[in-house]
Formats: sequence, C-alpha cells, structure tokens
Amino acid sequence: METKQYIDSGILELYVYGLLNETENLEVSQMAKINEAVDNEIISIEKAIVNLSTSFSPFLSVENFAKIKSKLDIKHSPKVIEMQPKSSKLQYLGWAAALALLLGVGYQYNNQIKFENDIVNLEKEKSKLNEVVVSTENKNKQTKKALYVIRDSKNTVITLGGQAVSPKSFAKVYWNKETQVVYVDASGLPKPPKGMVYQVWSLKLKPALTPTSIGLLENFEAENDKFFAVSNTSDAEGFGITLEPAGGSKSPTMEKLYSLGTV
Repeated sequence: METKQYIDSGILELYVYGLLNETENLEVSQMAKINEAVDNEIISIEKAIVNLSTSFSPFLSVENFAKIKSKLDIKHSPKVIEMQPKSSKLQYLGWAAALALLLGVGYQYNNQIKFENDIVNLEKEKSKLNEVVVSTENKNKQTKKALYVIRDSKNTVITLGGQAVSPKSFAKVYWNKETQVVYVDASGLPKPPKGMVYQVWSLKLKPALTPTSIGLLENFEAENDKFFAVSNTSDAEGFGITLEPAGGSKSPTMEKLYSLGTV
C-alpha cells in the first residue's frame, strides 16, 4: 500500500489512541521506523490530541496519560478493515457497457424508423399500383367498348371533315339507327382551350338547317382514347362539332365549327 493510502486509512489515529492489537501496533511501529512520513504523521496526531485535551480538560502529565493508556482494553477494539480503492478497470467496464447499451438503443431506434418509413413507402407504392391497375382496367374497358362499336355492322359511320377554323381537324360518328345510340371518335380534334368544350350537334338539313345538341365532349384530356358516348338521336341527317364555352350553348357558334359531315 502506498504511504498516502496507508496514512489515509485511519490506522495511525487508532495507533495513537491505543486501539490496535499487539500485531497491528508492531506493524505501525515498524512502518514509522522505515517511513519518515508515517513517523511525522504519528507525531502530528499526538500533538493534536494533546492540544485538544489541554484546551478542554485540566492538564494531564505524561505519566497520567501513560497510565490511562495502559488501562485501555485494546483486546476488544474493532479490527480495522482496509478500504481498497475502486478498481479503475471496473469503472471503464461500466462506462463501456453503458456506451454499448446507448449505441444498441440508438441502432434499434434507427432501424425502427427505417422500418416505419419502408412501410409508408410500400403503402404509397401499393396505392400507386392500385391506381395504375384501375386506370389500366378502365382503359381496357374503353378500348373494348370502342372496338365493339367500331366492329358493329349495324352502326353507320359518318366521317366529319375539318372546317375553315381548323381544316386539319376530323372526327367520326358511329350511329346505330335501330337503337339510336351515338358514339363520337374525337381523336382528330385538337385540345380545346381552357374554359372551352366541344359540343356535338345532330342536324336536320330539310326544310331548313336545324341543329340539336346531343352532348358535350367533357374531360377531353382525361379521355385517352377520345371516344365519347353522347345522347341518342333518331332522325339525324348530319352531325357537326363546334367549340363552345364551358357548359355548352343553346345554338352552335358557326365560326367555331370544327368538323361537319352528312349521313
């Protein structure tokens, strides 16, 4: 044990008070002989005791002090337990364990966050996939419907050619005279300006030109095939398509006539 630890252990005070057994007294005495710091500490403790006693009690001669000391029962004095300083290795192991635990918790937390983000991303991908599936199914239905209409031999096909406002425009009308059902293929018409809509007219040519609205080609951009079902008509002699303000017009705007054809 180092000198400082030996002095701090309290054994020298017990030695001065006479509370050590014979073996311990001998040990301290031998230590004082070979270690000047220990010997000086013993002297310092003895002086402190003498000073303290003279300040509170009548003066005791050395002889009387020796008598009192000899009468102390040192056999029953409690044995001094040497206090060992905590091992620094244990401290390091404790800090290392705490750090490992902290790192482990952080790792698990990061994994949990990543797992939750992956779930959110998967849900988004699933939603997008469902939208694609629904959109594809709708397109397939529209395509099948268009093919059915086009291939139906009972339908009369009327080609509507481009007019002065848009010479390159064209459209086709599929009209079943028996069921009076009308479909319009508007894939040859340009995208309508914002706030405008195409309006389809059933025309009577005799005795005078009489147009009757049979529907609007709404959601033009959203309709990929540009294949629209409009209202039925029974006695059309021709069909025309004009560009009108959103919501349609009561009568066609002739200067905005995009396509026209007769039965």
